[in-house]
Amino acid sequence: MSDLFLCEDAQKLLFGKFVVIIGDSIQRSAYKDLVSLLNESAYVKDDELKTKGELEFQGDILVKGGIHKLTNGTCYREVRHFVTNMHKVHFYFVTRCYNAYVMAILESLQKGPIPDVIIMNSCLWDLTRYGDNGIDAYKSNLNKLFSAIGTMFQHTLFIWNSTLPISRTAYGGFLVPEVEHLKNTLRLEILEANKFTYGLLKEYSLDMLDIHFYLRNHIHRRVKDGVHWDMTAHRRITNLILTHISEAWRQKLPGRIQKFEKLICNSG
Repeated sequence: MSDLFLCEDAQKLLFGKFVVIIGDSIQRSAYKDLVSLLNESAYVKDDELKTKGELEFQGDILVKGGIHKLTNGTCYREVRHFVTNMHKVHFYFVTRCYNAYVMAILESLQKGPIPDVIIMNSCLWDLTRYGDNGIDAYKSNLNKLFSAIGTMFQHTLFIWNSTLPISRTAYGGFLVPEVEHLKNTLRLEILEANKFTYGLLKEYSLDMLDIHFYLRNHIHRRVKDGVHWDMTAHRRITNLILTHISEAWRQKLPGRIQKFEKLICNSG
């Protein structure tokens, strides 16, 4: 269960903190919704969630890639920074959980300032765009990633977002024509990948936020491509993330859900 965070709650929790989000288009949307909530309590627009690589989003800046070289290939890069005198949030688009580029990102972050939170997921690309041994390679690369995180960021809260459910008729940037046949089994492979990742994270004493579990009964919030999710789903994801961070840091939750449930009980 997540609490309900408004702008002032998110600003207070993340005041003076450095948050890094690394991953695919789902994680980019998570980044955008967090930036939006730090600006105001209103939802980010669905059209804004769909857009990739724009020069500016709600006060952030495109640092690398994006519109300068738009592509659906595994070499696509997009780096975004949202920085104010109170908050710092960075986003890095990646198409694999561990490779030379991901390691370069981690090494640059290790030089400082050290992130307070790193949030990550790239599973859909890992499973579909790297050949027939994609699943085995993914498992091996997760081991390398978690080992690196545990060594390089011992005082950083690392959160792996589980992979969200996709539909039988899914299509998207990672599902190029050459790998469309994979979508028939990908839904099941996602479940297996989430289960494997959870077990591996426990071995490394790292955190998983199971957004797949929390959104499995909210399929109506998935958009027509069968992969991405609407603004209400992403605000729920943001609330889940902020609840997880609050509990990890032992910070007091806003308590709005409890107040709402108490109001409902009293009115009944």
